[in-house]
Amino acid sequence: MQEGVTPSGPHILLIDDDVDLSAMLREYLEGEGFRVDSVANGADGVLRALSGEHDAVILDVMLPRLNGIEVLRTIRQSSEVPVLMLTARGDQVDRVVGLELGADDYVAKPYYPRELVARLRAVLRRRVLAAPPPALLSQGALEVHPSARHATWRGEPIELTASEFNILAALMAAGSDVATKDVLSQQGLGRARQSYDRSVDVHVSNLRLKLEAASGGEIAIETVRGIGYRLKVKP
Repeated sequence: MQEGVTPSGPHILLIDDDVDLSAMLREYLEGEGFRVDSVANGADGVLRALSGEHDAVILDVMLPRLNGIEVLRTIRQSSEVPVLMLTARGDQVDRVVGLELGADDYVAKPYYPRELVARLRAVLRRRVLAAPPPALLSQGALEVHPSARHATWRGEPIELTASEFNILAALMAAGSDVATKDVLSQQGLGRARQSYDRSVDVHVSNLRLKLEAASGGEIAIETVRGIGYRLKVKP
């Protein structure tokens, strides 16, 4: 970034207690046009994340006192701000738990800043569709309003994370056809699916539980082994 030039891109909150690493990452992100705020502990991170000021949050799992998993859990109680988690390389438990709690994606430490920026941009792209979205997608009593990002069952709202909403919209758009995991990753997470990447499966599992609970079992997501998923709604 040129000296004296203020970034004007998406506003990012970085929550990481590694001060030196945060400073380097902040400089890199600002060089890519992002505006960045940073905090070094989970408690302050929660307050800033819930302020409504930021377009996305980068959240480290390993934080003192209030760890990243608890921070995410608290954020998701009242906010759907996109969250990209930083996890220890090889720690599948933190990744899966984070996704189950509503993280939108994760990057393993140590990471290449270029990869993190690519993932971050993918998370931010999820709400931007190439063509104007339909005003309404519906199956039976299930209605999804893509533009308003609002889903209901028999008129009652269904609380979903941003990724879950995108995946539901993709399943609805597929109708009676199977939505492949590649399609769900691209449309739901904003990125191409990688080998051995279970992110789509975890998000679909969370979505399935929420839809079943909201509908009393009248909405189901069928697994088509080796291919993808299909939405089934009782008439």
